Amino acid sequence: MTAIACLRILFTADGDMRPGDMPKHKAQGVADAFLKAKWRAPRKCGAVAPLAFVLADHRAQHLDPREVQGLAVELEKVLFPNRPIGQIALMTFEGDETAVLHFAALSQKELAGLMAGEGYGGEPGRVHVVTADAIKPMPATREEAKAYAAEKAKAAEAEKPSAKPAAKTAPATAPAAAKVSAPQKPADTGWWGVYDLVQSAFVGSTIGLRADLVEPPPEDDAKLLKRDLVALTDVQAALKASSFGEIQASFGFWNLITPASQESYKARLSRYPLDARPRLAASIYGAPREASIGMLQQMRAQLSGAFAAMDLRIIDPTFPVQGLPPELLESVTLVLSGETEHERLKQILKFVERKSAYAAKGVMQCVANVNSAVELEACKVAGVVRVQGPGITDFMDAPVGAADGAPLALAQSAA
Repeated sequence: MTAIACLRILFTADGDMRPGDMPKHKAQGVADAFLKAKWRAPRKCGAVAPLAFVLADHRAQHLDPREVQGLAVELEKVLFPNRPIGQIALMTFEGDETAVLHFAALSQKELAGLMAGEGYGGEPGRVHVVTADAIKPMPATREEAKAYAAEKAKAAEAEKPSAKPAAKTAPATAPAAAKVSAPQKPADTGWWGVYDLVQSAFVGSTIGLRADLVEPPPEDDAKLLKRDLVALTDVQAALKASSFGEIQASFGFWNLITPASQESYKARLSRYPLDARPRLAASIYGAPREASIGMLQQMRAQLSGAFAAMDLRIIDPTFPVQGLPPELLESVTLVLSGETEHERLKQILKFVERKSAYAAKGVMQCVANVNSAVELEACKVAGVVRVQGPGITDFMDAPVGAADGAPLALAQSAA
């Protein structure tokens, strides 16, 4: 199936901007150059109207709106260098060819209705509003918009606190009930030990979600944010209970660039003790392969008050670290995937092929989800600095308490 989409560019600046200030011809040129550089063959792209482009990819079922977010960043930077973010928005519409071309001809008023969540009087499709700092799915048709509004209202109603009826007291003559201890629900979070292969010692722990042991994590940013906030609360408790080693906390890349989510993170981090900062590392997951340097720098600034170090978790071993400025990251962690050991070993090999580039940037190479003694040995021989995963420790109820000890894979292979 071929993914086909229309990309529209909208000027969303405040009312103080005069029509003559909107450099539409320049925006057209910037967008055209960006798409030709990024949307390469065999994918196809082309302008079909002023500030409207059609994108096609016969190898994909859907367009990933994150791929065009870099264009929003570029347009803001080139066209409005002295203005705050918010002057430009992109809107993508994905559907069949007829619907895509219809979308390319929509008026600014119709596009404004779509941005407001009101839908439009045309064919169904997938709509996303893309700005330099956020990506938001929106309803396409008016029927979808009504259902979307109803769901939001229902969710808001469900979140309202409800009055609980007063507990009934037992009659004075009733015999005392025997106390029955209910089984305690396991915590939502747990810990993986982090082992340093250079020092041959444990150096800290990273928090994880127990649910991930049985099923893949969700893809929805709102659900990921809730998980992160639960984990941040448990990290705070662990700082008080455990005095050993580095503690790694997780943050979603896309949530870190969404204003509402930023505020949620900030509120949780405001409770962290300042003297714990040297022990804390922020581990960012879900970043695109070519993550915007500007966004990563913004994240560094946002998190630096509470975290002394920043780690980027990747799934692509060929991540282009050479493009990053020095001192932006302390480490990059490759999260191994794949069902066979052969696949996972290939990922380790590709990752360490770039060892010189990582060394030039002063960035540690780390590997997560290490499962076996073979994978551990491959990491050690290849010069990986730190490892974590089921082959290093069990999923623990508390962070590791000391540097002593050896990875599980070594103990199991020696048994």
